[in-house]
Amino acid sequence: MNPYQHLTTGERERIFVMHEQGETLEVIGRELKRSPSTISRELNRNSQHGLYSPSEATRLYAARKQKCGRKRVFTDTKIFDVVKHFFLEEQWSPEEIDQRLKHEKSSYQVSYNTIYRAIYRGDFNETGLSHGNRGAVRKLRHRGKTRHTKGHIERRGKIQISNTIHERPLAADDRTEIGHWELDTVAGKTGKACAVTMVDRYSRFCLIGKADKKKSAEVAQIVLALTAKLPIKDVKTITPDRGKEFAKHVEITEETGIEFYFPDPHAPWQRGTNENTNNLLREYLPKSQDMSDIPAPEFAEYAHKLNTRPKKCLGWRTPYEVFYNETLHLI
Repeated sequence: MNPYQHLTTGERERIFVMHEQGETLEVIGRELKRSPSTISRELNRNSQHGLYSPSEATRLYAARKQKCGRKRVFTDTKIFDVVKHFFLEEQWSPEEIDQRLKHEKSSYQVSYNTIYRAIYRGDFNETGLSHGNRGAVRKLRHRGKTRHTKGHIERRGKIQISNTIHERPLAADDRTEIGHWELDTVAGKTGKACAVTMVDRYSRFCLIGKADKKKSAEVAQIVLALTAKLPIKDVKTITPDRGKEFAKHVEITEETGIEFYFPDPHAPWQRGTNENTNNLLREYLPKSQDMSDIPAPEFAEYAHKLNTRPKKCLGWRTPYEVFYNETLHLI
């Protein structure tokens, strides 16, 4: 931080009095606790015809201060018009404008940060450009949505997690035993019913239920109903995604003792078995389909079809055969 402070009006008046009394620069400096060179510059800069006036010195100081600082690039109307044309009419981004000016070695040079500041300052706003008061900001690729600083952590729509996937038992990671499940929902029409899917990592055996709404309370009830169909030894862990519909996981753990382990944010491959199963389920439940009128038993029928379909990763056995250690005659 710069410790220097500009002279005040009171100090200038004191300089005038002491200077008129014939005091030296050193004496004046000691009195004001200023360097003698500061007093010298003040007298030389603001004296007219050898006379120093405190009021005139203050006026001159204010005038010089107005001229300080870097001038705005867009005070040049030519560069302003060039940038405005390519931003508003050609839909170039600020960075594209900046880099193209450099590429062509144009006499006009302006950084994309300068362009962004001008946009957010409203320099390019035009009447009727957009609704509301966002103006030309709406022309940015992100439509003027709030940009977060580096390191920002998004907390909206997040749920509290109990355990991370990195704390999950090795048997779940290595697929060495039955009982470690991945959990997800398959959405239908927005705001309507959805499918709740559970897939065992070892056998790929799946359970599918219907929730009337993609809400945490409804989804929790379906998870409890699905796990109740199995012996407790066959449900050791559950790995859901981080969706808000699984916010009731603590209540499920308290009721059943089953621990939940959450994957890293934006890492669907950590639940790849469930993702693949959901893609297969889309053959029966296309995207945006309203599931409200589909009877609940039909969801169990979808699970049966998937569980009796042979899989290459299981040596062409079915998930049902692996999970129940039985041999079926399907053909």
